[in-house]
Amino acid sequence: MRTSLLFITVFYLALQLLFSVGCKHDPLIDPFEPPPPPDTTGVDSTDTIPPGMPCDPDKVYFDLQVLPILNSNCAISGCHDPIAAEEGVILTSYQTVIATGKVTPFNLDESKLYKVLIDTDPEDRMPLDRPPLSQEQIQLIAAWILQGADSLWCDVNAGGCDTASVSFAQHIWPVINSSCKGCHSGTNPSGGIDLSNYTGVKAVALNGKLLGAINWEQGFTPMPQGGNKLPDCTIAQVKKWIEEGAMDN
Repeated sequence: MRTSLLFITVFYLALQLLFSVGCKHDPLIDPFEPPPPPDTTGVDSTDTIPPGMPCDPDKVYFDLQVLPILNSNCAISGCHDPIAAEEGVILTSYQTVIATGKVTPFNLDESKLYKVLIDTDPEDRMPLDRPPLSQEQIQLIAAWILQGADSLWCDVNAGGCDTASVSFAQHIWPVINSSCKGCHSGTNPSGGIDLSNYTGVKAVALNGKLLGAINWEQGFTPMPQGGNKLPDCTIAQVKKWIEEGAMDN
C-alpha cells in the first residue's frame, strides 16, 4: 500500500515538472524594459479627420453651380425672392426650387424651369426684361436636371487650392458670370456697376470693391447678394489675380 502511494506521489510530481517546463510563456511586457515616454504633444494619433469630397468635373453641384445662377438672375428683388415670390415661385435654395414643382428629374420637356429659359417669346422667356442666360448657363442647368436634379455636395478646397496660375478666362470670369453678372448687367445694372465684360470687372477689382464685397468685409455689401459666401479657394484666386494686376489672361 505504501509502495503504491509513493509511486502515485512521484508520478504526480513528475507531471507537474513536465507541464511547468512545456507551458512556460515569455512575458508580454519585459519587466526590465522602461515604459515609453508619455505623449506631450496633445495630439491623438488615432483621431483622423477624413478629407473633403473632391468635386467631380463630370457632375453638376447645385449649391456651387446652379444656385448662384438662379440667385443672380432669378431670385433678385421683385422677382423670385422670398418677398416678391412672383407666381408663388421662390428660387433661393434647393428646397424652394424643388418645391415649385417646376423641375422634373431626368426630363427637360417636363421641367418648366428649363423651358422658360429657352422660350423664344420675350414675354415668356426668363429672366423677364433682363438679358437671357448664356448657353453655357442653360446647358449647366439642363445637365443638372438630366443628372437627376439632386443636391450633391463636394469640397472645392479638397486637394488644396491652386493659386499658382490664375487667369481671368479660366478662374475669374466663370465666377462673375454665374454669381454676379445677373444683377450687374443690362441697361440698369445694380449699384451702377456693370460686370458684363472684362473692363467692368477690372475696374472694381483695382478699386478694391470686388474683393471687399466677396470677402464680406466691413463697409462692403456682401456679395453675391442673398447668396452664400464664395468658397475660400475662389476668394483666394480672385485675390491672387488682383495682386498680379487683374490681367485679361
